[in-house]
Amino acid sequence: MRVRSQVPLAPLTTLGVGGAAESLIEVTELDHVSAAIDQIRRLGIRPLVLGSGSNVLVADTGCPGVVLRMATQGVDLCPEPDGQSVLATVEAGHQLQDLVELTIAEGLTGMETLIGIPGTVGATPVQNVGAYGQEVADTLVRVEAWDWEADRPVRLSAAACGLGHRTSIFKRSTRWTLLRAVFRLHRSRLSTPITYGMVAERLGIAKGQRVPLAEAAAAVLAVRRSKGMVLTPGDPDDRSAGSVFLSPAIDADLAQRLRARRAPVNDFPDGSIRVSASWLIKEAGFSLGQRVANGVRLSNRHYTLVTESGATSAAFAAGAERLALEVEKVTGVRLTPEPDLFGDEPVYTRLVEAVQVQRPSSTVAYAAG
Repeated sequence: MRVRSQVPLAPLTTLGVGGAAESLIEVTELDHVSAAIDQIRRLGIRPLVLGSGSNVLVADTGCPGVVLRMATQGVDLCPEPDGQSVLATVEAGHQLQDLVELTIAEGLTGMETLIGIPGTVGATPVQNVGAYGQEVADTLVRVEAWDWEADRPVRLSAAACGLGHRTSIFKRSTRWTLLRAVFRLHRSRLSTPITYGMVAERLGIAKGQRVPLAEAAAAVLAVRRSKGMVLTPGDPDDRSAGSVFLSPAIDADLAQRLRARRAPVNDFPDGSIRVSASWLIKEAGFSLGQRVANGVRLSNRHYTLVTESGATSAAFAAGAERLALEVEKVTGVRLTPEPDLFGDEPVYTRLVEAVQVQRPSSTVAYAAG
């Protein structure tokens, strides 16, 4: 366990902006987790928890209090009595990419389309990580966490985690620190049904078909790379937080109008209908590679924000606000940013806390044409 003061957080995030942590506690060994919790308890505060920093915006003024960086590693695979399923107990600091590669090698299906997503396993229930037809809610059984409010360790079932579209009870909350997660995976040499159009096209199959796990994963990686969504050192689009905005929920009438315009509109497991935020940004008139703030631009391959040398957290927030305001002006749909904020950044906070009120679909200019 390492305890340091005034540690720059920018190098520990994929956006590479922001100030320092007043105190950073890094835990790499399972035996040190209890000691770290005890030390934070004595301070009488709740920590902010950092994994790989791939979904985090750190304020330029830094982060007061304690940042707890979870870097614990380990996976335990336990076959279940039915012989067809396996429980995977995974430490919070374990890299999701490594876990997905392990499940493929072990012939376990349920996570193969999550390949290429940066971040730690402990972060996956927080925003119900998902991509290309799979999400954490499909396989999560329970989490083990420290409850700072109850001052004790707890086990929460997947149902108790409140998993929704990129959200959970843990999102933007400091009550819990996730310590490990348990997933139920199934033995199969084939993937779950391929439901995402671009992946199916890459594989040369119809939607709903299944393919060998490694083939599904390779197709997903190819699609992600084509969008610049695989973090690659040296790539000019590498300083990214992934998809900055959630895909917004829309009503059935607007969904019908947008589908007529060939917009990527999808039905989600939580019952919502959502349209791609990237499509809305393009529809609002923005271009790939376009600069939207000092040191902040759209990716060259995908409608999401990336940072360049000289960027700041405030500039990133300003760029996000510019996109959100223009999208709402043109389409009537409000965008909500996804990354978590460490510290105080007023513009970004305003975006996150904005009330999401959809205008009647009849007022949406592009949908009426």
